[in-house]
Amino acid sequence: MENLLENDITGTIGTQKYLCTISWRNGKLLMDEPESVGGNDLGPDPFSTLLASLAGCTLSTLRMYIDRKGWDIPEINISLNLTQENDSELTTTISRTISFAGTIEEDIKNRLLIIADKCPISKVLKNKVVINTTI
Repeated sequence: MENLLENDITGTIGTQKYLCTISWRNGKLLMDEPESVGGNDLGPDPFSTLLASLAGCTLSTLRMYIDRKGWDIPEINISLNLTQENDSELTTTISRTISFAGTIEEDIKNRLLIIADKCPISKVLKNKVVINTTI
């Protein structure tokens, strides 16, 4: 099976609690936890980063579709959050709200709702994920 990324995402953490440096192709991202849980809030926490991936993928997918259709929708906005319930197993629910700067016809809104679920990160999160870890 072929990797989706050309290069691995890599990360390091030193002795400073929660502060991680994540590297990808051409850049670095600091990840941290908020001060309320003992971090220094120097970067997004892992949950925020996960939601940012979904936000970016959703927005890009919608923009490509809107442009292909030639629709006059100059701005797309998105808001995300998540909740977790731990009954017999952990259930995570992501709320994703998409809005537009202007008025959009209902049939176009309904089509864009379907397209949002077709973004690659939506597909990853909605399907089976296997994590193979080695040391």
